[in-house]
Amino acid sequence: MSTPADSGARVRVFGTTRCGSCRRAEALLEREGIPFEKIDVTGDDHARAALVEAAGGRRTVPVIFVDGRVIGGYEDLVRLVAAHGI
Repeated sequence: MSTPADSGARVRVFGTTRCGSCRRAEALLEREGIPFEKIDVTGDDHARAALVEAAGGRRTVPVIFVDGRVIGGYEDLVRLVAAHGI
């Protein structure tokens, strides 16, 4: 797995296949026309462990990074888009 900070993508959404909040985050980004990279960590223990470390211990998904920095999950993304846009 690539680490959250090493992609050229401005926005990266790390999630799992059964995560409703992950789908909502992706839908919000698509609606707003914000390009993003989707990274599925379902069933990949090594990728999930690297994500938890990069996200400062956060264990829930989605974990959303903007410009290599973790912003949080879906609700954090909603607030960011509403307040400032990305």
